[in-house]
Amino acid sequence: MPTSGEDTDGYLSLINIRLPFVKLKRIQELTPTPDRSVAEMLSRSAHDTEASEKERAVSLPEGLHPKQLVYRSPNMEAAVPRRGIKRKHVMPSVDELCAPQNTALSDSASDSDSSSECGSAVAPPGTLSLYEFKRLKNIRQNQEFLSSMNIKETTAALKNKPARPPVKKVIPNSPQRKSMRLRGLDTVGNSLPEMPVKIPMSPTPPPGPIPMQPVNLEEGSSLPAELVELWNERIARDRKQKLDLKQYKSVLSSMSLTETRVVKVVKERVVSMAIHPCTSRLLTAVGDKWGQVGLWAQHRDPDEGVLQFLPHSRAACCLDFSTSNPAHLLSVSYDGTMRAADINKAVFDEVYRTEKSLSSFDFLSENCATLVVGYWEGDVVLVDRRTPGTSHKSRSTLHSKTVRTVHMHPVNRQYFVAAGKGNVYIYDVRRLKPKGTEAVCSLPGHRSSVTSAYFSPSSGHRVVTTCSDHMIRVFDTSTCKGEAPLLNSIKHMNTGHWLTKLCAVWDPQQEDCFVVGSMERPRRMVVFHESGQMVHNFWDEQWLGSVCSVAAFHPSRNILVGANSSGRLHVFMN
Repeated sequence: MPTSGEDTDGYLSLINIRLPFVKLKRIQELTPTPDRSVAEMLSRSAHDTEASEKERAVSLPEGLHPKQLVYRSPNMEAAVPRRGIKRKHVMPSVDELCAPQNTALSDSASDSDSSSECGSAVAPPGTLSLYEFKRLKNIRQNQEFLSSMNIKETTAALKNKPARPPVKKVIPNSPQRKSMRLRGLDTVGNSLPEMPVKIPMSPTPPPGPIPMQPVNLEEGSSLPAELVELWNERIARDRKQKLDLKQYKSVLSSMSLTETRVVKVVKERVVSMAIHPCTSRLLTAVGDKWGQVGLWAQHRDPDEGVLQFLPHSRAACCLDFSTSNPAHLLSVSYDGTMRAADINKAVFDEVYRTEKSLSSFDFLSENCATLVVGYWEGDVVLVDRRTPGTSHKSRSTLHSKTVRTVHMHPVNRQYFVAAGKGNVYIYDVRRLKPKGTEAVCSLPGHRSSVTSAYFSPSSGHRVVTTCSDHMIRVFDTSTCKGEAPLLNSIKHMNTGHWLTKLCAVWDPQQEDCFVVGSMERPRRMVVFHESGQMVHNFWDEQWLGSVCSVAAFHPSRNILVGANSSGRLHVFMN
């Protein structure tokens, strides 16, 4: 280490940091020592800028570069840390650095810097230089200045300031331009005639009987004699022996679809269907969303055998042939009317009329003289066809806000099941009240509106429900008391807004199997067992290309009919 005649040389050390020689000299001159006052150091620092190049020739130890000198406290360890090792150093706060300290300072140093706050607190060797003290002093003064401005309080006050109400633009009352058509004028300026508003529905039929006049035939045409004969055919009451599942699968596999068995029966979307129990030929009735009822008697020519009638002004939502007198076809509609088509009289008799929308019905007695009719609003009425007039016998309010379907128990005919908006209940006809009718059995677990609920055809020990939560559920209703246990649930995609809701219906010849339409591709109709097992898929890539939302089996023959949203029927048979 070079000797300069002063004690500051003991505070310099050698480390591998390169510094210019002028800065090295400045460090030597400004480093405080016990024998040097602050005033002396300030006076000598003024001459640092006038250092000449000759000062670089200071005698140094042999082999030592001037940029390798740096300030070091005599109290520090002589060992120099190796490169790559970081030292942990905790910086003191501004107040601690600028606070007065009891150091061994001379009287001249304290007198010369008495006007400065930090000048009297000279740091001991090895801490901070005078320049760093001044820098920290400036930082503290800036912080005090910023805190005196109350910036945080001002910012909070601005944030809490209420929002300025929007200024409404005042638009002058200037005349708006309108086209000639909107002003009701033609191109010349003459007034246009008033155009009637077109309502997309059928005309409302008059009260009372309506003649069975086909709308697709010429006016005054009579009903075909073949249709009248087929409709009045005697029905055999013998029931076939129940097949096991393997035999039932083989029967379903033998049924197929051909081009001649794809027929358009009505103009609009099919919402209901019924199959006549005759066995010589297939006779099917369907109802569309605008009240049209179509009849199709199977014929070799697909364009033949179709008759279309208009007994309703709104959707014919439920159809069924009378089991005691198959010559009668009953229908209910959203227009609030219930009619019975009598093929022998060739009229649609009015059975019941109301101002509210009707949803479904079923025969209460075996002779089909009394019926249970459901309202969309959640009520049911008992109608007796033998009494004159078009009024009901009694009216009762059920639990549900909506009644979509009603179906009678095949054995204990005092019970009927009603599917509503998210719930299914079984009621006793003998306990119906005008208000507050209590259900005898509930079928829980539905998370959305229920499309349909039907008893099994022979015993009524099962109820199959179709729900909009895309599930088909099978319940055990052998007791019809309390809460019916859930046997199985099947994941099955339901239809959307533009298609008729899917409804699972039982096969009248197979107690434990039911059929339902499907949204899967290729389009199909699926038969399930009550255990949830898929039994058979009815599909044909050539002739079946749409969703058959409505499906039904023939009461006694191996025939399955599916109807789509364009009014077409697809018949699978062997």
